[in-house]
Amino acid sequence: MKAVAPANPAPSAGEGGGVSVASLEKGADLSGFRNSARRLIAANVPPERVVWEIGESASLFGAGGTMPDAPPLHLPRAVGELIPSIVPHSDPERYALLYTLIWRVVRGERALRDVASDPLVHRLHLMRKAVRRDLHKMHAFLRFRRVQGGSPERFAAWFEPDHHILEAAAPFFVERFRSFAWSILTPEGSAHWDTEALHFGPPGRRENVPEGDGFEAGWRDYYESTFNPARLNLDAMRAEMPKKYWRNMPETAAIPQLVRAAAARTTEMIERPPQMPTKRDPAKAVAAMADQNPNSLAELNVIIKRSEPLVPGATQAVLGEGPTGAAIAFVGEQPGDQEDVQGRPFVGPAGQLFSRAMEQAGLNRGDAYVTNAVKHFKFTLRGKRRIHEKPTAGEVSHYRWWLDRELDFVKPKIVVALGATAVLALAGKAVPITRNRGPFDFGGKPFQGFITVHPSYLLRLPDEEAKAMAYEAFVDDLRRVGELAA
Repeated sequence: MKAVAPANPAPSAGEGGGVSVASLEKGADLSGFRNSARRLIAANVPPERVVWEIGESASLFGAGGTMPDAPPLHLPRAVGELIPSIVPHSDPERYALLYTLIWRVVRGERALRDVASDPLVHRLHLMRKAVRRDLHKMHAFLRFRRVQGGSPERFAAWFEPDHHILEAAAPFFVERFRSFAWSILTPEGSAHWDTEALHFGPPGRRENVPEGDGFEAGWRDYYESTFNPARLNLDAMRAEMPKKYWRNMPETAAIPQLVRAAAARTTEMIERPPQMPTKRDPAKAVAAMADQNPNSLAELNVIIKRSEPLVPGATQAVLGEGPTGAAIAFVGEQPGDQEDVQGRPFVGPAGQLFSRAMEQAGLNRGDAYVTNAVKHFKFTLRGKRRIHEKPTAGEVSHYRWWLDRELDFVKPKIVVALGATAVLALAGKAVPITRNRGPFDFGGKPFQGFITVHPSYLLRLPDEEAKAMAYEAFVDDLRRVGELAA
């Protein structure tokens, strides 16, 4: 970031001076803007006397000096959170608009950010929405392709964003594809992940990314198999998947033929007679389990371990873990890949985050009882990876008797439902998480209930700021659970 310099250093320190020039780097120069804004505010320079230069090596106005460093600005939290979401916008006026907002706020309009009818605030909100939409498009429509002949194996992708979002979007792909090396090339810059560190480099070219790889045929087959002709809506498809992204997405090659065949496929679906489900009847399975009548948690666990999974594929049943008589019991959804391998609950990425949040909330995981509503891992196999698949209501009902008996033996004071599946298992009905988060009556249970989100939800949030806020809210929930249990 280049220094902020007034054309006439002495006069420009006040409102009656000349023009001040702020030179920033190309793209989203957040640190440069913050430093410039601090110095300009400290020098009492009004917005109309500031010229924002982007990517220029020298001032067009012949700046003759530099402003000293200035202390941080004490802005309302809402303003501080808005600024990083606007800086990536491609509008060259973004810095001037943001500085005007800051100037008005420090001059007394502390609640300006919340005045939606103000033209400046309204425009900034539209810009923020545009950046978020562009981030969403990049997360949804970027496709990696295997680079041939590389060692170790590497993948590359080409994307043309509307705004300067590469640095903001890259952490999402690090979390999603942490285990393999990749590069994202754009006309503005590039991002490179080597499985250990993220680096940013110069612009790339479309021809540096492979045109296709062997994986794309499988992906195209999957897209065709999930395409529902009865819900064909061309306007909605164009709105959600703009044509500018089509040439980088392998599944789009199948769209014209799918559209042409939609009418015939819809007629065939309507006329096809219904088929009876091939899965076992959950009610009969629950009745059979009830006849077993275990007298202790150990006996119940023997029955669980001996039982076949309702949906085949799991390596083993994953039992609850923790002391009987624990004051707090946590109920999750179902085991994940690592839980299935190790035979223990909450040991994968979500479980590690859960343990960290418990420690931060002042809870000892070893003192709590941790289990899942469903005892076997349900997944879809994609290549060599086992991708978690959400259990159905029937599958939750199948395992519900086990969960009730398990909690009868543990006898906790409070049971925490982590996510919607756990709530369904404990309450016997679907309950909205957001509206009922906190203490909750599961209906006739011998313990107090509490609802919060599942830790895996926090891992899926793409925005780092939203993820941090959601994590703090989760920790607060755990603190409250500890207080209620005490």
